[in-house]
Amino acid sequence: MPAKTKRKVADAGCLLCNEGFCAVVSLSQSQISLLQNNSHEKWLARGEHLSHQGMPTSHIIYLRKGLVMEYYRDDSQRNRIIKIVKSGSYLGLHSLFSEGVNHYSYKALADLHVCLIEVEAFKNLVHTNNVFAYEILASVSRDSLSGHHRFLNINAKQTYGKVADVLLYFARIVFGNNTFELPLTRREMGSMIGITRESTAKALAKFQSEGFIVMEGNLLNIIMPDQLETISRTG
Repeated sequence: MPAKTKRKVADAGCLLCNEGFCAVVSLSQSQISLLQNNSHEKWLARGEHLSHQGMPTSHIIYLRKGLVMEYYRDDSQRNRIIKIVKSGSYLGLHSLFSEGVNHYSYKALADLHVCLIEVEAFKNLVHTNNVFAYEILASVSRDSLSGHHRFLNINAKQTYGKVADVLLYFARIVFGNNTFELPLTRREMGSMIGITRESTAKALAKFQSEGFIVMEGNLLNIIMPDQLETISRTG
């Protein structure tokens, strides 16, 4: 992994990306220059934090590469995992026009490559470019709807249904593949779906004994996705 350092985003061409999900493609040349002058790149190792809940929001983070856990600490001082964030996403948008503090914490689940954009410059672009603002609003809306639906659905399920649901979430939403390395520990998975570490481990063991999944360490292969789908709906 490259040593952690700072460089202007323009050095790597981040702001000239042609990825469909990158709202930066809607910017004019002068707006790109503004962003270049108020942004920098950073690399982080797995396990490092990008930002912490309750701290002042200084940057909006664009996740160029890697996987991030978004979570918050509740009133009982327990971490509650909201979602797993993939490459091509903006982090910190919920805090952009609120109290000026981070609502969530972000932890690297893999080595990361990010672009840090100063908040005031980002706000300027939202105010002055309608297309950019629309793409950012659409991103926030999609995330909010997806999160609300997932939490409403998961709360109605029993233990096996919750574990089946989170495995399908990893396969379909996070990785796009039925074979993947589990990104969370058993405790973290339990936190994400509202059950204990022991219940999570028990459900995984049952799914493996039934032949629904195969696990070798943290590498998991969903053999019978239709069975997990049924358990997710009815469990």
